[in-house]
Amino acid sequence: MQKEYTISVFSEDMVGLLSRIVTVFTRRHINIESLVTSESSMKGIYRFIVVVTVNEAMVEHLVKQIEKQVDVLKAFHYENDEIVYQEVALYKVPTAIFLKGNHVETVVRAHNARILDIEEDYIVIEKTGHKSQTEALLRELEQIGIYEFTRSGRVAISKHHEPLNQYLKEVEAEVAQ
Repeated sequence: MQKEYTISVFSEDMVGLLSRIVTVFTRRHINIESLVTSESSMKGIYRFIVVVTVNEAMVEHLVKQIEKQVDVLKAFHYENDEIVYQEVALYKVPTAIFLKGNHVETVVRAHNARILDIEEDYIVIEKTGHKSQTEALLRELEQIGIYEFTRSGRVAISKHHEPLNQYLKEVEAEVAQ
């Protein structure tokens, strides 16, 4: 059975590593639904967060293949209930729609969104939440009027202590023996 998984990859900051990680997915014809890279909580260690929809055997295989890449320290996979995650969406709407009553303001408030920028021609609205939440606001704004929309990839963190720290402690203990 296919379901959504979040893969968290920890690595050193090396040129070309992103390309090699993406190749692991493209060789298997697996669509990457979301991809985010950032620093991790450990100095010099970077994190890739990849969201895919596959079965459990495939996600385990993907993690093993990713870990074979030079410069990858460790990779982990999670189901949605094992992580806390969010996305950020930005919506550019015409300023004029705010002048036609308070309907747009009511929509923004109902979705717990906020206004980031007000210009003469447009207003930028920000919504943080799960993909379904950012899409729900998009659908409402499309009915009223929207110029642009963009959404970040998933930012996720394990509900447990950062697994890389535990993994590195285990490796250190093995080396010390």
